[in-house]
Amino acid sequence: MPEHDGAATEHDRVAPEPGGGQFGGDVDSGFAGPAEAGPSDEWRRVSPKYVMVEVIGSLIGMVVFVGAALVVHFLWQQQWALWAAAVIGVVSIIGIAFEPRRVRSIQYRLRADDLVFRRGIMFQRQVAVPYGRMQLVDITRGPVARALGLADLKFVTAAAATAVTVPGLPMEEADRLRDELVALAETRRAGL
Repeated sequence: MPEHDGAATEHDRVAPEPGGGQFGGDVDSGFAGPAEAGPSDEWRRVSPKYVMVEVIGSLIGMVVFVGAALVVHFLWQQQWALWAAAVIGVVSIIGIAFEPRRVRSIQYRLRADDLVFRRGIMFQRQVAVPYGRMQLVDITRGPVARALGLADLKFVTAAAATAVTVPGLPMEEADRLRDELVALAETRRAGL
């Protein structure tokens, strides 16, 4: 990973897009760590490698469901199961085609008092998590994500509905962001 001199480049930033319009080209990490950049109003994307995690997960799901439908068809000669397998396969392939765009829609930004997370293409979700309300910052690394050097960062607050997971962060950046957020949460809870 190239060294940063503390100045954010256009590869590190994503301009705010209120309407959820098209994004620019892919970025290497999509993240200028908080230790370097600090809280800002710049939207940051997850790693483009996260597309592979999602595609592999979708392929595994497709194989399981298509395989189950084919087993039903061949064991019990149920014609509907063959049609179900075909529909599941087509819908899964269409879903996989949208994975790169869906992953590019996942963004977050660090502001002075909170972390804002947004995702979604058609149905968009945006959540602001105040630093002072964070009770737990957890890092999860699944087998595919770990092989690609990625991790998921989960923020838990007292209200379970506001738990937010930022997927697809490079491991080093997830560790650094966790440490930064824990420090920010401590200062906000202490009222400093």
